[in-house]
Amino acid sequence: MVRKRLWLILLLFLPLALLTCGRPESRRKVLRVGFVPSENVQQVAQNAQPIVQILEKKLAVEIQPFVATDYTGVVEALRANKLDIAFLSPASYVLAKSEANVRVVLKSHRKGSASYYAAIITHADSGITKLQDLRNKTFAFGDPLSTTGHIFPKKMLKESGIDPTKDFKSVIFSGGHDATVLAVLNRKVDAGATFANFTDGKDAAWIQYLKDPKEQKKIRAIAYSEPIPADNLVVNANLDAGLTDKITEIFLELSRDVEGKKMLRDLYQIDGFVAATDQDYDSVREAFGIAGINLPEVLKRKKP
Repeated sequence: MVRKRLWLILLLFLPLALLTCGRPESRRKVLRVGFVPSENVQQVAQNAQPIVQILEKKLAVEIQPFVATDYTGVVEALRANKLDIAFLSPASYVLAKSEANVRVVLKSHRKGSASYYAAIITHADSGITKLQDLRNKTFAFGDPLSTTGHIFPKKMLKESGIDPTKDFKSVIFSGGHDATVLAVLNRKVDAGATFANFTDGKDAAWIQYLKDPKEQKKIRAIAYSEPIPADNLVVNANLDAGLTDKITEIFLELSRDVEGKKMLRDLYQIDGFVAATDQDYDSVREAFGIAGINLPEVLKRKKP
């Protein structure tokens, strides 16, 4: 009788014991999220925190944010399978798609538009009025993998007859849009490449980074690119489909929520997300070709 009772107790509690052993509370599930540094790395990290907290709350997992020091850093992390989710620029996505196992799920929009522009800017009193005036001038690109800070501006210059490798007095890579704007404002360079959300100059890098209206007026755009498909959100293609759907829905919810919109605006000056496909970025692939930039070589480049 005693033996039967012991077996009964074991049968009742063994499944519970096995379940407990197989699910240790000390090992939390982790998702790694990458952010491209559109501006100062510390500022991006700070602005990303509210979104990190939302993801942790909604997904009930630990979120490990990673803000790379340059655009290629996020692509390299994706290629090394060290990220599950990443915010990418259009050019970063094109490179990541060719080098890593990623899937684009969403693209950003600003005031309903899922595209934006590259802008070539100069100081308001520089006397430079068109791209051809840039011969023998000093010029600032942003990051080598920046869509609006390098890829499309280089395409614009080449199509206007300017060879950036030969026709400038000197070229620098500032590393970010904020640094490019300041370089032009402070006359460190004659002109530079950055972004504009629209071509009226009212919602652009120099408006965002220069808080003084007097300083904003000291920057003038001399050319805008064609519309460029917007920044995007990608996932590791091996990520569970159900989890991918949850992540996608979280960002769509942020797009519909007032507080969520503010988080997105603070992070990357975007108002929300819409669905995206790989084909949306074919024009960016074309821009790489026209600009004469070889995709695999980009990852080997080091910023000065």
